[in-house]
Amino acid sequence: MALPQILQRLRLPVIGAPLFIISTPDLVIAQCKAGIVGSFPALNARPGPVLAEWIRRIKGELGEHDAKHPDRPAAPFAVNQIVHRSNERLMHDIEVCVAFEVPLMITSLGARAEVYEAAHAYGGIVLHDVISNAFARKAIEKGADGLIAVAAGAGGHAGTISPFALIQEIRQWFEGPVALSGAIATGGAILAARAMGADLAYLGSAFIATAEAHAAQGYKDMIVQSNASDIVYTNLITGVHGNYLKPSLVRAGLDPDNLAQSDASQMSFGEGRVRAWKDIWGAGQGVGAVRDIVPAADLVARLGREYEAALRRVGAAA
Repeated sequence: MALPQILQRLRLPVIGAPLFIISTPDLVIAQCKAGIVGSFPALNARPGPVLAEWIRRIKGELGEHDAKHPDRPAAPFAVNQIVHRSNERLMHDIEVCVAFEVPLMITSLGARAEVYEAAHAYGGIVLHDVISNAFARKAIEKGADGLIAVAAGAGGHAGTISPFALIQEIRQWFEGPVALSGAIATGGAILAARAMGADLAYLGSAFIATAEAHAAQGYKDMIVQSNASDIVYTNLITGVHGNYLKPSLVRAGLDPDNLAQSDASQMSFGEGRVRAWKDIWGAGQGVGAVRDIVPAADLVARLGREYEAALRRVGAAA
């Protein structure tokens, strides 16, 4: 099955993952102008009325870009909706996205048919992130258009299944759009994701270390200084397992080798969760490839050069 038309005009087959607290219009606009999907969690726009302001600004600036550069139009943007019972803003945020006809929505932590139906009413597309084949089936059965396979090594709320295993299981029955997440931070890794069967790569951690990212300077520096061995997988922070930077855990007074266990009932998307993520920083195992803090456009350009080089390398080998 071919990708939806709006995902066919990307200059690089990449979605910039929605980063809690970090993704704001500055980063999204830069990503889209560079030719990849930019996205942000709806909950980053606080309080609720700010969401409409953000979407209006993004659509306005991307429209101006397209008018000036018809030969290289911006990529579409996406809004991430947390479909979890503790998200009291969900229906408000869905209504805002419907009103502005947001081209793409990304749903996480729950699959609900009414969310998909709301997007489909105006022609929007919804990708749902999953950590297992079982969750993937549920999302598609309820009406999701595509999937984001969140494999081992991804930043934030990640799964534990190898990307090879997760993609091959999904592709045994699903032919629609699939993006792959999990330690992807180079152009070669983007090509590898496509070779494995994914249509798109889903990158988050590398964009934390960009000029437009709404992250503390210490966070960006820690991304640059870290490697895969500095990533800790724990459910203590939110109740759902995720990957975090070990130095930030230590700085918060925690022992990374002796972390307490939590459970999903502790998960919350209120103000307390914002405070927790300001102190304890998420990242994926691909941080070892991030060596500099650069503008988002420069990062996308570097990924593009690496992608083309990987294509030539593989072609020569074949």
